[in-house]
Amino acid sequence: MDTITRVVADEFSDLGDLESLTRVVLRLVLAASLGALLGLERELTSKPAGLRTHMLVALGSAMFVLAASQAGLDDEGMSRVIQGLLAGVGFLCAGAILKSDNQEHVFGLTTAAGLWMTAAIGLAAGLGREALAALSTLLTLGILLLERPMQRLLNHRRIDGGQRRGGPPRG
Repeated sequence: MDTITRVVADEFSDLGDLESLTRVVLRLVLAASLGALLGLERELTSKPAGLRTHMLVALGSAMFVLAASQAGLDDEGMSRVIQGLLAGVGFLCAGAILKSDNQEHVFGLTTAAGLWMTAAIGLAAGLGREALAALSTLLTLGILLLERPMQRLLNHRRIDGGQRRGGPPRG
């Protein structure tokens, strides 16, 4: 029984001191929270990939780099983890993109780009670049919030002979 207790304690000792535990919790909670801000905006505008998806992408990204860092990977190893992470998120993003029968209409590009950015934000938080992660979140949120007003402005400027291009007027 003594051996089992020692082995279990050793297996859970990767966060042995309070400083390490605080750092990891802070980074993971920050990543999930920043992902939640972006996901909430998507959720409130009834877009695909909402709150939970963005939180999980950010948290997962942070966890991958934290685990690699704790495992003692050097810069080259960390580079491979980041490359693999971004390639994997790329596949997730590709699944969010849909093409309609109309050659000119592709849907989901903003969702895919938002998920990709959310992964980058989670990665920054996991690497301990909290200010960069927060600033990037604010900029991304600003872009997403400006999307609709800018789209309306562009649609008004695309008047061609009294008709809007690309279908009926939007309301």
